[in-house]
Amino acid sequence: MNIEGDLKKVLSPLVKSKNLKFSGNIVIGGNSTTDNHDDDWSEKMGPSPKPKIPTLRNWDFKLLKRYPPFYMPICDMCCLCTFGKCDLSHGKKGACGLNIKSQQARIVLIACCIGTSCHAGHSRHMIHTLIERLGKDYPIDLGNFIEVEAPIIRTIMGMKPKTLGDLEKVLEYCEEQISHLLSSTHTGQEGSHIDFESKSFHAGMIDDLAREAGDLAQIVGFNLPKGDIDAPLVELGMKCVDPNKPNILCIGHNMVPGVAMIDYMEEQGIEDEIEIAGICCSAIDISRYTTKSKVIGPLSRQLMYIRGGIGDVVVIDEQCIRTDILEETLKTGAVLIATNEKMCLGLEDISHLSEDEMINYILRNRSALILDEVKVGKVAVELAKIVSKERKNKDNNDKNRYNKCLPNSLTELRKLAEECTECGWCDRSCPNSFKVMDSMIGAKNEDYTEFRKLYEVCYGCGRCEEICERNIPIVSMTTKIGDHFCDDLHYNMRAGRGPIQDIEIRNVGAPIVFGDIPGIVALVGCSNYPNGDEEIALIVKEFLERKYIVLISGCAAMSVGMWKDKDGKTLYEKYPGEFKSGGLVNVGSCLSNCHITGACIKVANVFAKLPLRGNYEEVADYILNKVGAVGLAWGAMSQKAAAIATGVNRWGIPVIVGPHSTKYRRMYLSDGNDFEVFDKKANKIIKIDPTPEHLITPAENLAECMCAIPKLCMRPNDGAKGRSMKLYHYISVYEKYLGCMPPDLEKFVRTEKDIPLMMKNKVLEYLKEKGWKPREELPKEPTLLY
Repeated sequence: MNIEGDLKKVLSPLVKSKNLKFSGNIVIGGNSTTDNHDDDWSEKMGPSPKPKIPTLRNWDFKLLKRYPPFYMPICDMCCLCTFGKCDLSHGKKGACGLNIKSQQARIVLIACCIGTSCHAGHSRHMIHTLIERLGKDYPIDLGNFIEVEAPIIRTIMGMKPKTLGDLEKVLEYCEEQISHLLSSTHTGQEGSHIDFESKSFHAGMIDDLAREAGDLAQIVGFNLPKGDIDAPLVELGMKCVDPNKPNILCIGHNMVPGVAMIDYMEEQGIEDEIEIAGICCSAIDISRYTTKSKVIGPLSRQLMYIRGGIGDVVVIDEQCIRTDILEETLKTGAVLIATNEKMCLGLEDISHLSEDEMINYILRNRSALILDEVKVGKVAVELAKIVSKERKNKDNNDKNRYNKCLPNSLTELRKLAEECTECGWCDRSCPNSFKVMDSMIGAKNEDYTEFRKLYEVCYGCGRCEEICERNIPIVSMTTKIGDHFCDDLHYNMRAGRGPIQDIEIRNVGAPIVFGDIPGIVALVGCSNYPNGDEEIALIVKEFLERKYIVLISGCAAMSVGMWKDKDGKTLYEKYPGEFKSGGLVNVGSCLSNCHITGACIKVANVFAKLPLRGNYEEVADYILNKVGAVGLAWGAMSQKAAAIATGVNRWGIPVIVGPHSTKYRRMYLSDGNDFEVFDKKANKIIKIDPTPEHLITPAENLAECMCAIPKLCMRPNDGAKGRSMKLYHYISVYEKYLGCMPPDLEKFVRTEKDIPLMMKNKVLEYLKEKGWKPREELPKEPTLLY
């Protein structure tokens, strides 16, 4: 608003002035997208800073037209309001007018909102804690090798975050959008399944944003690795902890309590006298802070680890924690401390007490809620010393003091197996239909072969125990088998390195875009695998050997470390941690997933010089058409995984999920026919091969997954040499795992130049049978933005 006036009218009569006037510009409210001192940023503001729900709707509709949602209802009913429950089968509508498609889309949006709010809440807690300690003006500095420090924030928010206070602005935007998104799922709001899907895309994008803000905060606030190519190896596995030392077990995703414990131990000079270990992403992030911490394993085997007695003190924070953790912990003689408002477990809040009073309270009551993480540091460490001695005295056997909830011997295990009536309900209730009953029958006869096989693939969900009519502790028995027969449960993994360096992007940008590097494979998500940990390691091994760039995070990163080759080495020991062809890059925890998407964005910016600032559509269009990346969430379980995958999809990156993920109810599948793009060089619309063929698709088994990865790395922009390499891997993987040529090969061979030279004769013969004809024109500059 411009304003002019005579100062005589506003100044005091006592002030003498002559013909003094002023003019100026008053900004009311300010523009939060540009008021963070971005004067040094040469990029002009793009068309979509801080997009609202409708802002990117046209881009979403373009994706949804090419990849229409395919719904797989778990239930035909809607039970969300008191008009119901309503039967939506056979084309029927509910009392509110909603049909089955829109209801499924609404449930997916609710799941994405839950996942997004989970990451946003985590990031809010992290940033709030660090601002309290370091101040809003604490700088974001990732060192000399990373100039594009926050590619997602730059693209979506149109701002460069320079301080922790700037990250708080990011979260304010995220929280505003989550409110609008969740409100649209209320009865009598959105009615179109396509618009529900657009909103799911938006929720996934906000999830990306919240994760980047949270991980940036913890990287600078706790001095975690900043793109460290040679991040150290950390110990991993159920037997990596010393049973003769007091042990603290952290479970969840928030590293703040763990940091407080480590700081206290270092202040007291006792960091070598006490073991601190963790399950799930808390373990990964704490190991980024200090390599002296241990990583026990992924969330899926939580029940096995707890019953194995690991942890004199169990400290829980938030996300992916068994809700019966208190009950299971107390059975082992350990004590439990809850540290986060999102998981209080009905415990009394003793945050107001002094540390010594807290210790006495927990020794009497065995559990408590403490919301002051600084106090948790001293309390957990001192309790570990005391409880460790208690458990030793009870067991009178240091070596076995962790086995509080397991059978004491194979003889006792056999007696438990003899109680089995062989009803078969354990097999029927198992999510993966494992042969639990055969294991029991073998154990009765002192043959533990089947039990050993079960241990290797079972993730200890406990559903078999819940259904057992004789209340046999099947998970405890399975854990005992692993403890007895598997001596080598000690592995390692590379600590999470955080973001990708700009120079790494420059080195691989052109080979990725033109297809000379066959692709980027990103393995993320939970550990709800259909057939155990080994499959995820075999997938990584296969594509590292084929010189793909493999990125990994979260539970998948742990699972990869829990596999050794014939020489006894893990994949982390065999392959470099650099973002290059044949590199295995562990970016870190679930929050750190953002750096995988960030790497694809950096290819567009650092290599192709595409401006990021508020320029979402153009960046996503570039990734969809030119960056050969695919995500794999082989064991996806949570609502967070749904939000992550949907957010990745909006950037134009396809995702493969495991067989359990069909329970998310929706995939994005094309019909496999030709796509249309606008060629900016030719200035016209042309038909192209269907690449990438799907946006999110399930694979039923390992072989299908292996074959889908190279196919979904193909892009319209591939050069002849790059497409030839990608087709070589597609054909050879298909022949290796399914024993035949790909039945849809003719779709992806554009001209004869695309055919791999060493396979030319057999491919041409196969194409001739299919009636293949070369394409008359190929896009030089493909885009969906027309």
